[in-house]
Amino acid sequence: MPGVAAGLFLSLEADMVLRSKGRELSAGKARGGRRSRRKRCSCFGLKVDRVRLSKSLEQTTETLLCLSPAEVSSLKEGINFLRNKSTGKDYILYKNNGHLKACKNLCKHQGGLFIKDIEDLDGRSVKCTKHNWKLDMSTMKYINPPGSFCQDELVVEMDENNGLLLLELNPPNPWDSDPRTPEDLAFGEVQVTYLTHACMDLKLGGKRMVFDPWLIGPAFARGWWLLHEPPSDWLEKLCKADLIYISHMHSDHLSYPTLKKLSERRQDIPIYVGDTERPVFWNLNQSGVQLTNINVVPFGIWQQVDKNLRFMILMDGVHPEMDTCIIVEYKGHKILNTVDCTRPNGGRLPAKVALMMSDFAGGASGFPMTFSGGKFTEEWKAQFIKTERKKLLNYKAQLVMDLQPRIYCPFAGYFVESHPSDKYIKETNIKNDPNQLNNLIKKNSNVVTWTPLPGATLDLGRMLKDPTDRKGIVEPPEGTKIYKDSWDFGLYLNTLNAAVGDEIFLHSSWIKEYFTWAGFKNYNLVVRMIETDEDFNPFPGGYDYLVDFLDLSFPKERPSREHPYEEIRSRVDVIRYVVKNGLLWDDLYIGFQTRLQRDPDIYHHLFWNHFQIKLPQTPPNWKSFLAHCE
Repeated sequence: MPGVAAGLFLSLEADMVLRSKGRELSAGKARGGRRSRRKRCSCFGLKVDRVRLSKSLEQTTETLLCLSPAEVSSLKEGINFLRNKSTGKDYILYKNNGHLKACKNLCKHQGGLFIKDIEDLDGRSVKCTKHNWKLDMSTMKYINPPGSFCQDELVVEMDENNGLLLLELNPPNPWDSDPRTPEDLAFGEVQVTYLTHACMDLKLGGKRMVFDPWLIGPAFARGWWLLHEPPSDWLEKLCKADLIYISHMHSDHLSYPTLKKLSERRQDIPIYVGDTERPVFWNLNQSGVQLTNINVVPFGIWQQVDKNLRFMILMDGVHPEMDTCIIVEYKGHKILNTVDCTRPNGGRLPAKVALMMSDFAGGASGFPMTFSGGKFTEEWKAQFIKTERKKLLNYKAQLVMDLQPRIYCPFAGYFVESHPSDKYIKETNIKNDPNQLNNLIKKNSNVVTWTPLPGATLDLGRMLKDPTDRKGIVEPPEGTKIYKDSWDFGLYLNTLNAAVGDEIFLHSSWIKEYFTWAGFKNYNLVVRMIETDEDFNPFPGGYDYLVDFLDLSFPKERPSREHPYEEIRSRVDVIRYVVKNGLLWDDLYIGFQTRLQRDPDIYHHLFWNHFQIKLPQTPPNWKSFLAHCE
């Protein structure tokens, strides 16, 4: 089955991405082929099964071209023709208002070389030297002849020094290995039930598979809460699952409160995750949750469940270090779940799948709601949010129209900032309406859309045979509670509050201990950290200190040298809980638990990427610290 490029621009302006799940930009590292692991290994005390496979089978990334920061800054608006001098290979890079797209300079028709199209007044198209075929670089679609091909996009990544990398996944369409012809499905043979947020319960013949179970408790410390009330029998459904897929480590997908409930009844339930650079379950031991059957699988390889059922996990092209998506195939019918991926599989995805599901809502970031000063007026924030949500909506609609699934389901955006202290965020962080997206899709395609309520079930066999079959979708019974109105705030906030009075924080030297453990330095940035109350006013008796990351010092005053400056106000319960347990700062940033100012208004990717992705995978040794304090 052919792959279709997802068509999302990569932005050079860090603040202007569509949805980065807490990062204004996280370009990620360029990586070559990942090594296959052939043995059962111990990961931080956790027994993890890694699938045994030949290295040659794994999907890898190949770097095709590198541009220095100076070469990146010299790129002109519109079309740029580039050559890798060491290989002699040619590429085209299209720049539009800071956004980048790239492809090989190779016509899909008969392999001709593209040159500038002098007839194109908009500066978007190139012309093949063999047969005058024309390619619109802004859409990656051939416009002469129209409707013929889509050009295969390359992955564009920015490195840590603002250099640029063009990457290619190999194989680009791994799902094409061992293709299977779709068989007829009996009614009721494949059923998909929505539980809440990104959690789906799939009945696939005699097997059951669950995606991303977040069914109780908050996500991102205390910032996100479930919008929908999950079915009352959600735990029974989880316990009956034959396997669970968890897409990534963010707590609206990897929910330790949910998994704790599950583990009390089924410790050995098989859980599958991708082989990401930051292990999905890096914090399992700290969580106290007992799970004994976690399986880490390589990207782009079919995992056979039974003779009819298999699945394949794919990496994200923008966040390959932590984000994944999945293709599930039953009797040749594919279900594509791109979850939160910004650019799933580098933009190459299977077309005409039976069912596609993806996020849609936006709002999964502290930017710009938690920022103040300078341009960050309420009017600017409102306009930015409106513009970005519209971009995301149009992108998702175009992606669905390009891929042409039989059925599309928007999901994974049903969270709410329900704690009273986050009223401002809730009112400001407007999210997309799935019905708006569905209307955009229906306006320009024949794709059937499904926006389920908790407990609703789609019968794939019925819907593929007749999308108008009223029995194809079974809604929850009348009177079913749809929206949550109670979240047990106290239970979870008490856990956070317990960290405030921890013995660690009686000693001011914890600051040096923590940031030394964090390991970020040799970067010209001074940060002021201020512990606050619920309303982001200084916490009585709390810490207010400077960190100079150039030499990792803790000065009483800002240094006299020229330096970027950032002020981070954090709710004391969350920052101390994060510090004590060595957690990633996503709880602070994505969870809306900070208020930020910066001068100049520059996104410091290295700083945020380190504290959101690259912190050590074992927490600080506070026991040793306290022993030395005595």
